[in-house]
Amino acid sequence: MAPGEAGVRLDAFLAARLGVPRARARRLLAQGAIRVDGRLAAAAAKGEAVVAGAVIEVSAPFDEAAEQPVPEPGAALRVLAEGDGWVAVEKSAGVPVHPLAAQERGTLLGALAARRPEVIGVGESGLRSGVVHRLDVDTSGVVLFATTQARWEGLRAAFAEHRVEKVYRAIVSGCLSGEGREAVGLVVARHRPARVRVVDPRRDARGRGARLARLRWRALESLDGATLIEVHLETGHLHQIRATFSHLGHPILGDRVYGPAAVNDRAGASRQMLHAARIRVGDVFAESLDPEDFSAVLERLRAF
Repeated sequence: MAPGEAGVRLDAFLAARLGVPRARARRLLAQGAIRVDGRLAAAAAKGEAVVAGAVIEVSAPFDEAAEQPVPEPGAALRVLAEGDGWVAVEKSAGVPVHPLAAQERGTLLGALAARRPEVIGVGESGLRSGVVHRLDVDTSGVVLFATTQARWEGLRAAFAEHRVEKVYRAIVSGCLSGEGREAVGLVVARHRPARVRVVDPRRDARGRGARLARLRWRALESLDGATLIEVHLETGHLHQIRATFSHLGHPILGDRVYGPAAVNDRAGASRQMLHAARIRVGDVFAESLDPEDFSAVLERLRAF
């Protein structure tokens, strides 16, 4: 172990030593291919700190070919905008951004790889080739991919430095008016299926390591027992919008994870009514109109 490696996260250590993206190191952990001091390291050990003197073994070779997305030329794909080294595509609700396992089909990346094969190997490469950011499976809207490494690095830096304008439209339960800014502490409470928990890291010892998630919102239209809002993300965290508005007592309609069933069933929303409408960073700009299911829920609420 080199000086300075003690205390580094296990997934980061493996990625550096094996010369692979951190996502690949995590998959090796999930596959049971890593042992630490003779003991099998589970996937949950990815964030554990490496201890000086530890013996870390990799018992399975990394199969590069098995870690490529499957191009799907027959899959639907709508390109919203594109430019030098980037492409913005529209994600429908129910479609994953990228595969989680080899040979998985039905993903946005698979559809894109068939039309833009240069995306394969960009960024984290493998099953996350070209992926700049992600949306929840049941959230619709704009998703950015990079088709060159230089563009991927530039866009990822912009996300890390909060220089990206990300605008969402959502239909939430209850009446909201005006506008506001919210900041909550979020921690991952469960990985599969994913769920986050709102904490106050200043008071709750369990909130250690919580990330401060910030957003701004503006009410656009009052509906019958609901409100159409616009949300501007200042940070990016798993389920940030969904968890924040549930915490405020205004869960997103159709959200089966963070919203009560009585609220979800009211307008016939088949999934969370959350849509990534616009993204802008430097010369990159793309926007997406409300999808049919989102518009249908709006019309039903207007008719009540």
